[in-house]
Amino acid sequence: MKKKILFVGSEAVPFASTGGLGDVLGSLPAALRREDPELDVRVVMPMYQTVSEKYKDKSRLVAEFTVQLSWRRQYCGVWEYKLGSVTYYFIDNEYYFKRPSLYGSFDDGERYAYFCKAVMDMMPQIDFIPDILHCHDWQSALCVIYLKRKYCYDERYAQMKAVYTIHNIGYQGIYGFDILGDVFGLDSWDRYVVEYDGCINLTKGAIVCCDRLTTVSPNYAKEIQTEYFSSGLHHIIRMYSDKVCGIINGIDTDRYNPKTDASLEVNFDLSTIDKKVENKLALQRELGLPERADVPMVAMISRLASHKGFDLVRRVADEMLQADMQFVLLGTGECELEDFFSNLGRRYPDKCGIRIAFDKRFANRIYASADIFLMPSKSEPCGLAQMIASRYGTVPIVRETGGLYDTIKPYNTVEQTGNGVTFRTYNAHDMLDAVRRTLALYADKPEWRVLVANAMKADFSWNASAEKYIEMYKNL
Repeated sequence: MKKKILFVGSEAVPFASTGGLGDVLGSLPAALRREDPELDVRVVMPMYQTVSEKYKDKSRLVAEFTVQLSWRRQYCGVWEYKLGSVTYYFIDNEYYFKRPSLYGSFDDGERYAYFCKAVMDMMPQIDFIPDILHCHDWQSALCVIYLKRKYCYDERYAQMKAVYTIHNIGYQGIYGFDILGDVFGLDSWDRYVVEYDGCINLTKGAIVCCDRLTTVSPNYAKEIQTEYFSSGLHHIIRMYSDKVCGIINGIDTDRYNPKTDASLEVNFDLSTIDKKVENKLALQRELGLPERADVPMVAMISRLASHKGFDLVRRVADEMLQADMQFVLLGTGECELEDFFSNLGRRYPDKCGIRIAFDKRFANRIYASADIFLMPSKSEPCGLAQMIASRYGTVPIVRETGGLYDTIKPYNTVEQTGNGVTFRTYNAHDMLDAVRRTLALYADKPEWRVLVANAMKADFSWNASAEKYIEMYKNL
């Protein structure tokens, strides 16, 4: 008999995504099916406006019912879409989800409370009662809470196990207690489950209620038990530390493949790595930079936020650019950082190519063109960019934190081991030293070829991670 797993999340590639969560829900379910075809893995997410416009005509309506959320009775339609071996369900309610953006509405708490209640009520409607309910981040935390506080008394749900995955502990779903019953439909005796620091904290409630708590890298699983990284939740995570495990994310190696990527000027792989430079020359032309095959190109692709390390880059940008190098940046974010880097591009027109934009195809071209990828994050639960860069033969420089520590090991010139360059302290000049060390390696062509080969050979596929998830499911 097939074991059933239902993933619950607020986004998934290719339907709607703002970051790593979407990548995971778009690729991990298929990886689990490849690893164990006996698993019946399905995913449910909201039918946002963008999803409806692209996929509703290709989907089929499998259920219609009303959802009782406190005093509200709201319509719910469930649409089914098959993507490869994985079935995706979309929760359809235009009042909550027909909006131009995924997050940031004043009523996000109510929107995702409705979503979670709809997911729980959907299961018997579509005749799919999972063995494992795997929920991701605060938007689906109420599914875990509802299961253990409400639905477990129904025999259909009684044996169901709940896994809760924290992708970024900085986002917890914090609200005032005035909406405990009115919006979330929880009773006064549920208060202690979700109460933390005088507020409703949905992530805290999911931690208490889940059978297993996972994070997206082993090192981050340790870090979130410390005050510095936990955004205030270290006490509760330590209390339930026996539930915690960290499993590193993977990347879709078919999607991120320099040999087949249609967005590149020239395709290449490790055996044809010399062709990589043609992508650099094409990018230099497009950005108006001097066309030089020999100059090292350092790239950053990220949301522009201080915790991504941009305050370090800002501190030493002028010193860094004294070296013979080019700097390419793609991203949007905090206005102050957008202004700073736009101005940096104007001050160094022959050394900087700055694009304040979000463009996935252009991002792939940067990955394939650059020689060095800079990722000096203050915190990074897992990080995907360093893995993607490695796949495209672009050597990562990372700070030793979270998943960056787990995936990128410092290059040892004696043993010729390691797949990148690292630094430990969150300090601008330590980062600058790492950049200078990497530029010195770039100048030593035989050594550089070994380092590039090490980076490209690193296995960042979902295979190993899928095995660990399956083992965890079986243990539950």
